[in-house]
Amino acid sequence: MSGRREARLNEQFKREISEVLRREVRDPRIGTPTVTGAEVSPDLWSARIYVRPGPGSDDGEEARRDLLEGLRAATPFIRREVARNLTLRRVPEIRFEFDRTLDRAMRIEEILREVLPEDEDEESPASPPSEEGSKA
Repeated sequence: MSGRREARLNEQFKREISEVLRREVRDPRIGTPTVTGAEVSPDLWSARIYVRPGPGSDDGEEARRDLLEGLRAATPFIRREVARNLTLRRVPEIRFEFDRTLDRAMRIEEILREVLPEDEDEESPASPPSEEGSKA
């Protein structure tokens, strides 16, 4: 599958699953999650869907576990709805995973704050020395 087609299919899956979750799924464990990404395999046998709790939702470990459990229970329904909305010969098996990108980015920021100097007002070594008293 070409790179463009794969990217387009990933985006279409992300959009369709977001709509199904927002409009059709009524499981209280799920709420209104944010679908952050989709990776459909080139052979269309499987799709990984990355999710995070929606705005205003608890972001604790128990809430994450409940979200994934609810999504796994609703997967057959979601897959049928996606198949109804998309025209594909085969709709991939859907597997939901928690998106940890934000957690990783926050950890990197934390490490950078520890390593980098806090005072950025100091003169950097690359700046040229001042030329006071030089002849014009």
